Amino acid sequence: MRPFRIAAVVLTLVLALAACGGTPEVEPAPAPSPAEEELSDKPAVEPEVEPVAEPEPEVDPADAAWAALDITLDVREGLCHGDKGPEYQRYIVLHDTEGDGDASSVIDWWDSNGSYVAAHFVVNRDGSIVQCVPLDMIAHHAGFGDAGHNELYGVTDESRDDMRGTTPIGDWAPDYGMNSYSIGIEMVHVGGQDYPEEQLEALDGLIAYIDAYYGFESTIIDHKAWRSGNSDTSPEFAGFLANYQDHRTHD
Repeated sequence: MRPFRIAAVVLTLVLALAACGGTPEVEPAPAPSPAEEELSDKPAVEPEVEPVAEPEPEVDPADAAWAALDITLDVREGLCHGDKGPEYQRYIVLHDTEGDGDASSVIDWWDSNGSYVAAHFVVNRDGSIVQCVPLDMIAHHAGFGDAGHNELYGVTDESRDDMRGTTPIGDWAPDYGMNSYSIGIEMVHVGGQDYPEEQLEALDGLIAYIDAYYGFESTIIDHKAWRSGNSDTSPEFAGFLANYQDHRTHD
């Protein structure tokens, strides 16, 4: 190819490129504004995450029922008469102290008179309570019952009960099984008195605690149901006893 023709071709290409705008120029990116520069210096904002609430710890019903009571623990080893596991619990037996001494003085007397008789709990007239025998121990609160009452109440005389201090009271009342299958509650009361509301409300709470402790409801009786002719509970308690047996509160 001749030189003048090469030059013509090159010229043609140059003119063609010029007509198309040539090689496009890349415009530089605009400089960021001061506001954009300030935003770029800030760390990225993390999205807010709501904290997961921790589950409330479960409260043992027996602990809650105990905490609601005005109760003092005053265990007297000499008044404990053998093991009474939950498999042996069937009854709550209600008693009157038949005296106006408070719970602590009643327990002191029980622990010093040599008879080894006591209930698990004593409820004062102001609603305070003292416990002197643990629930898993036998207390001598029910004593001897009428002939045939072991069978009637489904209880037996057992070797679990050490029988310390027991003295037979006659052929008419030879049965002695109730202590091994029950919790005894004494209320400070003298025949003819009323039962203060504070005392009855405390008894409500105490029964609720015993129910929660065992996880079931024990049958409620009074002492004279086990041994006829017994004076406790008093006639003034009859309506309350019916309520306790029906729905486990005094009213």
